[in-house]
Amino acid sequence: MYLPRQLISKLYLHLQNTRHPLSPPVLILVALETDALCACRILTQLLKHDYIPHKIQPVAGYSDLERAGTELVSPMMETRGGAGGVVVCLGVGGMVDLGTVLGLEPEGEENTFGGVEVWVIDSHRPWNLGNVFGGFPLEPETQEARTFSARTPVGVNGGRIERAYKPGKGGIIVMDDGDIEDELSKERDAYLALVDMPEVEDDGRDLGGSDEDESENEDETGDTTVVAGRKRKSWSDFDEDEDEDDRPRQRRRSNSSSPIPDSPRRPQHRGLVSLRDDALFSSDALEAPPAAQPPRGPSANTLRRRLLRLRRENEGVLREYYRLGTSYSEPISSMMYSLASELGREDNDLLWLAIVGVTSMELYGRSSAGIAVAARRSDARVAGWLGMRGARIRQLLRDEVRRLNPPEIGNGRVLPETTGIIPTTARSPEDTSIRLSPEPKFLLIRHWSLYDSMLHSPYLFSRLKTWSEAGMKRLHKLLAKMGVSLVQCKQSYAHMDMMLKRELRTKLLKYASLYNLDELVPTIDTDGKDRGGAKDGWGFVRSWGWRATLSAQDVGVVVGALLEVGKNTTSADDLPAGPSQDLLDVDNNQSQSEEWIPRFWEAYDALEDIEALKAGLPTAQYLHKAIFTTGTTILKKKQISHLRAFRMCVVKDSPDATLFNHPGALTKLALWIGEALAEQEKEATGGRLAHGGRGTPLVVASLDDKRGVYVVVGTGGGGGPDTKFLDRESAKKRAEEKEAKAKTKDMQRRIKEKIRAEKKEAKRTEKEEKKKAKSDAGGDEDEEEDNEEDSDDDSDLSDSDSDDDDESDKDEDELDQELERGYGLNKFGTAFQDVVAETNARVRIDSFEHCVVEVKKEDLSGFLESLSMKVVIG
Repeated sequence: MYLPRQLISKLYLHLQNTRHPLSPPVLILVALETDALCACRILTQLLKHDYIPHKIQPVAGYSDLERAGTELVSPMMETRGGAGGVVVCLGVGGMVDLGTVLGLEPEGEENTFGGVEVWVIDSHRPWNLGNVFGGFPLEPETQEARTFSARTPVGVNGGRIERAYKPGKGGIIVMDDGDIEDELSKERDAYLALVDMPEVEDDGRDLGGSDEDESENEDETGDTTVVAGRKRKSWSDFDEDEDEDDRPRQRRRSNSSSPIPDSPRRPQHRGLVSLRDDALFSSDALEAPPAAQPPRGPSANTLRRRLLRLRRENEGVLREYYRLGTSYSEPISSMMYSLASELGREDNDLLWLAIVGVTSMELYGRSSAGIAVAARRSDARVAGWLGMRGARIRQLLRDEVRRLNPPEIGNGRVLPETTGIIPTTARSPEDTSIRLSPEPKFLLIRHWSLYDSMLHSPYLFSRLKTWSEAGMKRLHKLLAKMGVSLVQCKQSYAHMDMMLKRELRTKLLKYASLYNLDELVPTIDTDGKDRGGAKDGWGFVRSWGWRATLSAQDVGVVVGALLEVGKNTTSADDLPAGPSQDLLDVDNNQSQSEEWIPRFWEAYDALEDIEALKAGLPTAQYLHKAIFTTGTTILKKKQISHLRAFRMCVVKDSPDATLFNHPGALTKLALWIGEALAEQEKEATGGRLAHGGRGTPLVVASLDDKRGVYVVVGTGGGGGPDTKFLDRESAKKRAEEKEAKAKTKDMQRRIKEKIRAEKKEAKRTEKEEKKKAKSDAGGDEDEEEDNEEDSDDDSDLSDSDSDDDDESDKDEDELDQELERGYGLNKFGTAFQDVVAETNARVRIDSFEHCVVEVKKEDLSGFLESLSMKVVIG
């Protein structure tokens, strides 16, 4: 089932009204990522406010999720001695069948869920459609209610929860951010059609031919003849002859922990839909047939073929959806803040958590195209993270900041951010407000020197090419043009000369265009606006009195580093060494999650404790120094190889290689290198990415010697839906351009026709004059030559017209191709699954990011060879 956005508070209000001291605690399953941590903080503050007991369980991957289902969720079922309850999944389970993974839908049992209600808030796409349009306990079967749709609970219509729905009976409820209702109508119809279809075995034979062909061939088949005194077989009789009903249904599974979505199952113990007409199938031998028999109905084989054809069509719709590729939708921290807003509980603390969660999505390259390089365009309002949806979310957050943090009036002070200076201190010892700030695209600038902040910025790394000597010279030249000496810029930014800080933004805007740095800082025309589009590109800053002032990006970077590296890690020697065990050993999986889960609590505490957050700054600096060093080495030594479908590099000889055994740190490195490669592509092709604007994908592998495996991550190349036709203005502009092009084309055609007519008239006149001048022999030959010249001229003109038409049609076809659904999406997840099915490579797919896998050390070459033949970008 899915809960529409306008009813987002319905479930929580029911929970609030029905909870009592003896109720079981709410179980919260949280992914190990910054956005999920922020959403968990928001939800727990709401639960604490209402005195609702709860328990938090970090989940590192699908194996942890199955373990949590066995140990924590299944015992909650009423059929197993529990009292029911609520399970909240934050960033986990949206892409798999949770009923099976959590053990809530045991095979062969009629009573499912047992009063356990699972709320799913996840930004990963595609959805598992069984969770979205199914996932509820069926009503008891009666004579009138035998189909799936007839046995749905009251208040559920086509999987959609309506106001009449009463929670408490259990089920899986997905919180919709708007995508399900807007984009999945075709998939909903296919899913609901499949679950109501009778079970018929499909032997895979070709069902070509239309219904007319089938009706013509009915007389030639022996099964369709009706003999007097002999009973005609019904559809169910064929099923009994050909199908073994007592054979258990088997689910397809990869050798990973996540099951592959299967076709929807109709409810068990439900009889087949009867299509038998007693009058039509009458077999009384004593009754003679009438003289004029009515038209005979379709035979059982014809009906079977029609059903199989319809089933294949609907399964094709679902299969196409699952193979579109992975993407991301609205951050779950933003969804949780919407819930708090519906309840009237919004405040600065919850708003700040939502801002940090949204900002972290961009830091990890989570976009509408999946995990991919940040989309950059001159029109920054359209491009960037999540395209227009991301722009709307950021604008709503800016509006919330103004509403909850009104400006101080009447004190006569000039705020630093109004003069273009990023704030580094609070306004007063009690100041905990959130402010908008013209943040440059530097890294940890308040806690580093200006030079180090610029050097470790991925934006400057890709555009200035600071991995090379020439790039370092460009950086020094930029600083020199700005009038900042190396001695000054290597001081701590907080202690730099105030005049330099005051003029920094102006100088950056003055010289940025010379180095292709147009998006380095927000432009001056964004200052002072208070209406729609205000402060576009500005960041968010919060103060904790005199103790600290941090931007949302700073907090996201620190929390991410705590999750990936751990607290108080400032060198490679501080990293814990994992046990040397086999990849597929269960103890190895548990030891890895046991290593990561303590980091979850460190990061969870840092979101509320400013001192713990400040203590994590050295860890974040160390991680990004390692990313810069490793990325520079790979690019400078040209360790990137070009395969058929993507680029490839391996991290194994770096002194910081052990850092990148964590998927999050490896993803940051891949995005860092990928953005540099995307800029190189643009320079080589005149500003356009390769592969039709999709960019070249990048695969990065890191060797974990202790476990004998490679951690592999696949990222997109920087193109995709974020950069193509996202807003209404661009669509309107395209329509206007198309109309103008059609008018121009029509005008050119008229002009050419006019020119053609004038030429014909001139030639005709010239020919008549020649006839009069040469009336003797040879005139016929001249006439033939003139006719040939006329036809040649006409053919030349028509050929030019057809060439223009072909060129315009080609342009329109390219536009239509770019508009196809799934354009530019990251398809590494499905490609990995295909390689697993086709080869004997030992691969573990356990991460909630399906573009991350672990491959046995000896199997990497064969795995990559097979992967290079797959389509990895939509």
